[in-house]
Amino acid sequence: MRSTAGRAAAVAGAVVLTGGLGNDVFTLPGTLAAAAAAGVGLAANPKVWRAPVSVRWTAISLYAAPHAGCAVLLVGERLAPDGAVSFFVQAAAAALWTGATWILRPGRAAREFVDEALAQELADAAKAEEVVEPVAPTYDSPQAQWWGERFAIEGGVAPGTVLLGHRQVGEQCLALVIGAQKRGQPVPDISKPGLSAELDLPEELIDIGPVPGRGAGVRLLVLGQRPAAEAGPGDSDAEVWAEIAATAMPGVELIEANTYEMPKELI
Repeated sequence: MRSTAGRAAAVAGAVVLTGGLGNDVFTLPGTLAAAAAAGVGLAANPKVWRAPVSVRWTAISLYAAPHAGCAVLLVGERLAPDGAVSFFVQAAAAALWTGATWILRPGRAAREFVDEALAQELADAAKAEEVVEPVAPTYDSPQAQWWGERFAIEGGVAPGTVLLGHRQVGEQCLALVIGAQKRGQPVPDISKPGLSAELDLPEELIDIGPVPGRGAGVRLLVLGQRPAAEAGPGDSDAEVWAEIAATAMPGVELIEANTYEMPKELI
C-alpha cells in the first residue's frame, strides 16, 4: 500500500512539474499538494515519529525531501526567466527529480533508516546490560564475609547459605548458625568432608545439626574441640557444656572432649 502510494505521488509530482514548465497555474496548487502529501504521508507513518530522538528529525527530513524538492522546483519554474536555455534547465531539473524520487524512494529509505536506528539502539542496550558489573554482596561482619567468600560461593561446600551468627565457645571451638539465602527455603546440604578438606579439620571435630527450636531454614555448625571442664568437685564435661549451651547454643550436648589445634582462620 505504501509502495503504491509512493509511486503514485512520484508520478503526480512529475506531471505537475512538467505542467509547470509552461504554465504558472500549476505553481500554487502543486506547492500546496506537495505540502499536503508530505503531511499525510508522515501522519500515516507513525514509525518515523517514534524513531529515536537522535535520528527522528533526520528521518522526517528524508521522508519530506521529495515533497519539498517538488515545491522548490515549482517556485523556480515560476521565477525562472523565459528562454530556451532556461526551459531546458527546468526540464532537466524536473527529470532529475522524477528519476531520483522513483529510484531512491525516500519514504521507504526513511523507514529503513528508522528500523536500523532502532535495531542499533536495542543492540547497544543489550550490550550495556551485558557489561554491567554485578553488585558485590555486602556482609554484616568479617566472619560473614569469610563464610560468604570461602564457602557460600558457587561451587563451594555450602552454596546458597549465609552466616547468621557465630560465637567463640572456647579457645579451640567455634559455633556458627548458618541460614539459607532465600527465605522459606531449607539450608542446602553442607558437605562435612568438604568442610573437613577446606579447613584441614578432622571430620569428627565438625558437627552439623538443627538449631533447637528453629526450622530447617537454619543449621548449627560446631567446629573444633569443644571446651572441657576443669577438675573440681561436682564438675564434669557435661555440666560445663550445659552452662555454655544455655547461653550460646541451647539444646546442644557435649558428646566428647579432645584436644586439637585450630586453624588460625577460626580463632
